[in-house]
Amino acid sequence: MSAVNNQANMQDADRVKIFDTTLRDGEQSPGCSMNLEEKLQVAAVLEEMGVDIIEAGFPIASNGDFEAVQGVARQVKDSIVAGLARAAIKDIDRAAEALKPAARPRIHTFIATSPLHMKYKLQMEPDAVLQAVADSVGHARDLCDDVEWSCEDGTRSDHDFLCRCVETAIKAGAGTINVPDTVGYTVPAEFHALIAMLFERVPNIDQATVSVHCHNDLGLAVANSLAAIGAGARQIECTINGIGERAGNAAMEEVVMALRTRRDIMPYDTGVKTELITRASRVISAITGFSVQPNKAIVGANAFAHEAGIHQDGMLKHSGTYEIMTPESIGLIRSTLVMGKHSGRHAFKAKLAELGYAHLSDNAIQDAFVRFKDLADHKKDIYDEDIMALVDDAVVRRNDRIRFVSLQVVCGSRGPQTAELELEVEGELMTAKASGNGPVDALFAAIREIYPHQTKLQLYQVHAVTEGTDAQAEVTVRLEENGRTVNGQGADHDTLVASARAYVNALNKLLVKREKSAPAAMTA
Repeated sequence: MSAVNNQANMQDADRVKIFDTTLRDGEQSPGCSMNLEEKLQVAAVLEEMGVDIIEAGFPIASNGDFEAVQGVARQVKDSIVAGLARAAIKDIDRAAEALKPAARPRIHTFIATSPLHMKYKLQMEPDAVLQAVADSVGHARDLCDDVEWSCEDGTRSDHDFLCRCVETAIKAGAGTINVPDTVGYTVPAEFHALIAMLFERVPNIDQATVSVHCHNDLGLAVANSLAAIGAGARQIECTINGIGERAGNAAMEEVVMALRTRRDIMPYDTGVKTELITRASRVISAITGFSVQPNKAIVGANAFAHEAGIHQDGMLKHSGTYEIMTPESIGLIRSTLVMGKHSGRHAFKAKLAELGYAHLSDNAIQDAFVRFKDLADHKKDIYDEDIMALVDDAVVRRNDRIRFVSLQVVCGSRGPQTAELELEVEGELMTAKASGNGPVDALFAAIREIYPHQTKLQLYQVHAVTEGTDAQAEVTVRLEENGRTVNGQGADHDTLVASARAYVNALNKLLVKREKSAPAAMTA
């Protein structure tokens, strides 16, 4: 290894790189789909946060994925942009093509190395897999200076074979070696020992950054990631809110705040601006339709709430009694700027900036302001949560192909329950009137009449954004079609209007999902 590289590694000894895969592994969550505009919005937030690497997608999966990776590569200037590829020439070529506009491109290629995966999924002998590692990494290195290689199901791989694969990948040109716990199987002590073993036994390991990618099937993804850092790993692959396949991935906000809070035993830094964590969490939640559970660490609604009397007493005397980090450290600010029906556009714009929405365009601010004034006419007390809900609902849906226009519902115990609905479909205004077994059933029947489709309603969930009988409703709808599931969200002071917005949002996501036809084995 050159003296320059050795010096760089020494300087980075206490620096942990954050590799965010929200746009790739996160989007593989059942029900989660993002269109191009949404992916670009997420990428902008991640870059502003200071994320080191943004994995933008899997270019070979579909034209939509290719365009998304290409779009993110064109937009992002500071972060590295990665594209995923299996150990196949076509995959790697497609990734390289999508990454051409990137200022700092990375090809991330992978192949399974566990006996179970090699026998039943790949149907390849170990020697053939080893050759595929050399060939795929070498080809990727010919096309891109920055190559990452992953051993899928690494934690269930034979140690001797894993060492041979890692050594081969580095010799072929991989600058980053990623060890995924693909099925969330390992535990912290075992994972620490595995990473330590690689440092001890792989002769050229000092020529690469060791990375880990942990899934959360046993609830240990963050703990395993931190254990790996203790053993020498210096890149963590993670997602905002921990979204991802099955039980999800290591949550970026938890990893970053654990390192920041416990520097006494983990003296490592990341480049993440933690004050943007809350905003990033809300953006992802609004776009994907995945609500954050109230007791979720760091970003849950109850993360800084104190109800027990003894806790409240302690907090009044000294916040450190029951808070190990401050709300401000993750961008959670309790405002003194009260908003109401008489608030003007300038005050509203100042409030948006205070809440982390300073990046919105004038058109987006105007759209949100119109929604705010309508809400203020119906609700006396406007909370920060109200504004964030309506902004997220209004802004992230601006490019939907199907848009809600208006709704009139007749309901009650005597019936019949009917819904008159107006939607804009591909720019054309369409109306329908339908009846049903209750107002929600009538509403959804009207949507199906305007835009015929065959789906199964898997989830209909309503919760209040704030307290009070005049609270905004936030509705989540989950639709399933031919094995594809999508989540939609909508917010409004009228629960049925919120329901319509949520269902329409889910339909738009289904249109995106239909365009994706990802090949098998796309998870590292």
